[in-house]
Amino acid sequence: MPKIISSTEMSVSEARWITLKKIKYTDQEGKERLWECAERKTRKSTGVDAVAVFAILRSKTNAFPTSTVVIEQYRPPIGKYVIELPAGLIDEGETAEQAAIRELHEETGYEAGEILQVSPVIVSDPGMTNANMQLVVVSVLFDDKLETPEPKLDPGEYIVTKTVELSKLSIALEEYDRKGFVVDARLSHFASGLQLAQQLKI
Repeated sequence: MPKIISSTEMSVSEARWITLKKIKYTDQEGKERLWECAERKTRKSTGVDAVAVFAILRSKTNAFPTSTVVIEQYRPPIGKYVIELPAGLIDEGETAEQAAIRELHEETGYEAGEILQVSPVIVSDPGMTNANMQLVVVSVLFDDKLETPEPKLDPGEYIVTKTVELSKLSIALEEYDRKGFVVDARLSHFASGLQLAQQLKI
């Protein structure tokens, strides 16, 4: 079980992946104000930092219910395992679609087929950071039964892949919460929206 050994303040000059910015702006009344935020140093020429991947797993023979894949990953800033969608930074020269296919394969072993949907550029915590991303929905189609391929993880990367029935996603996330995991907000919001659509029969 990973654990936090220490936590100390770090100077901006030491930081490899992020930096801190002081923004001076004028508000709606013309008053000058200041804002502090964190920025990634890794943003490439596309202007988009990362992708998250929502994979829809289906069988040509209906051998299993329509499902999706989530990952368990320890996140040091939280000090706990977080339940997330597969995700990662976009490399230089990549599109969001290409990054999504690559990250899904690396983190879970699954091969994306058709790209079903690509979101606009979205943000998660705009009061804290300018970090942005796109959500890519992909189809993973099996001839018959559900398979569990081996991920292609980098050294030092520890990710556990779990498949969840799409109709039971909210229930699965609630169970994770009871077990002491933390659920990523984007995944939680997606699951809540899906559950609400099912309840309202939208």
